[in-house]
Amino acid sequence: MVLFESILIIMLAAVLLSAASRRVGIPYPVVLAVAGTGIAFIPNAPEIALDPELVLALFVAPILLDAAFDTSVRDLRKRWRTVGSLVVVAVGVTTIAVAAVARWFLPDLPWAAAVALGAIVAPPDAVAATAILRRVRPPHRLVVILEGESLLNDATALLIYRVAVAAMIAGSFSPASALPTFGLVVVGSLVLGALLGSFFVRFLGRFNDPPSAIILQFITTFGVWILAEKLHLSGIITIVVYAMVLARTAPARTSARLRIPSYAVWETTVFVLQTMAFVLVGLQLRPILADLGPQRSAAYVGIALAVLATVIVVRLSWVMAYQIVAKQAGRAVAHSAGEEPPRTSTLSDGLIIAWCGMRGIVTLAAAYALPIGFPYRDLILMCAFVVVVGTLLIQGLTLPLLLKRLAPVEDRTVEHEFRMARKLALKAAIATIGDAPSEVAEAIRREYGAMLEQTRDGAEFDTAQNRFRRDALAAARDTALALRRDGTIGDDAFHRLEEELDWLELGAAPRAVE
Repeated sequence: MVLFESILIIMLAAVLLSAASRRVGIPYPVVLAVAGTGIAFIPNAPEIALDPELVLALFVAPILLDAAFDTSVRDLRKRWRTVGSLVVVAVGVTTIAVAAVARWFLPDLPWAAAVALGAIVAPPDAVAATAILRRVRPPHRLVVILEGESLLNDATALLIYRVAVAAMIAGSFSPASALPTFGLVVVGSLVLGALLGSFFVRFLGRFNDPPSAIILQFITTFGVWILAEKLHLSGIITIVVYAMVLARTAPARTSARLRIPSYAVWETTVFVLQTMAFVLVGLQLRPILADLGPQRSAAYVGIALAVLATVIVVRLSWVMAYQIVAKQAGRAVAHSAGEEPPRTSTLSDGLIIAWCGMRGIVTLAAAYALPIGFPYRDLILMCAFVVVVGTLLIQGLTLPLLLKRLAPVEDRTVEHEFRMARKLALKAAIATIGDAPSEVAEAIRREYGAMLEQTRDGAEFDTAQNRFRRDALAAARDTALALRRDGTIGDDAFHRLEEELDWLELGAAPRAVE
């Protein structure tokens, strides 16, 4: 009962903190980081422990699937060089640099454990990046790079992490045998994710009842991860590919009645998992700090701050160096071909990308997932937490000021594409009605015609018909409430009418172009 009460208190605090963060304009992951730090110092806090092997599947699988589902494969292809440099090179360089720094402070730290630490803190987080980017609203070209990087670099980092942990447990490591295995894992994960995505999109399409379908979505998500792990493949890569296949094929097979509650449930699940990840690591740090004593705790905090500085400096150095080299290489190629230099990202774009290195739930989950008894596990947990909190506070809070100061060139790609697609969709809808002579057809033609005119004018996507509908629905809802209140209708009839009015209200809601 104590555990249940603690979870209720934690979730209530999370909801209140979320509301407060929206009110003051601070990204929610930053507030979570502060709250998680505070939990580490609460005396007599409850003990909540999870099996380390469960943590990655429980926290990472659904959160990555949610992020990957919204990723644009087309846009990633356009920026593949930049994203690839961040996903592979930046993660690799950060891992090596952090391992070297940790070994410099602690010479008796095994190299495998040091590399595991580097891999844990190397990847920026998809959820943290998305939550913060939605508030600061950088140009779309930068969002594509940052969200693509934070999604895919988890695969690189966790592959290194798995190899390092296995080497630590086995007591030896052979690059000659690891590289072919590495390649097979990547290829096998890509194939498995694509096959499972193609199969499950047809399987899930057979279930139209929202509760059953949503439960199956979670079962298949965890099932895909577990199957990949059982086959010794990468759960990260498999889930990402699986989600991308679903995103391309599921919309044509999913009804609005299922899609709307499904999105709401997934958004709520990500919120809960992100909250619990910070809480769990905060609770882990409390006994660690108590057992270490003041002197050793200070030494560990010093190492953790050095790792934090290394993570930030390495990313800044790599991104800026890449931007300069890419710009010079583009000019050299264009000059030799007698063409105009290609349009590349500016140095201000590079600085913004470099500063968006917030870590999050994958770092916390990977640290927690280390086997009990792993060398310097306490230190690695503390380093992971300090890096997550530090990057969210330092970079997450200062990113809006940086964007305001650099003022990158606006990118209206999404808005232009949305207007174009909406115009074509409305024209197709009107053409389907054709010249049908009925009054109903004429009313729909007029309404869709008004929406089309607003698309051309660039106005808010809200018609006069919708405004009248909302007023009428408000009156209808008041009448339904009065009928139930005076006993004219029972609750069953009321809830049935309420659901019908809810769907009509969703159709009449205003939709603004962002």
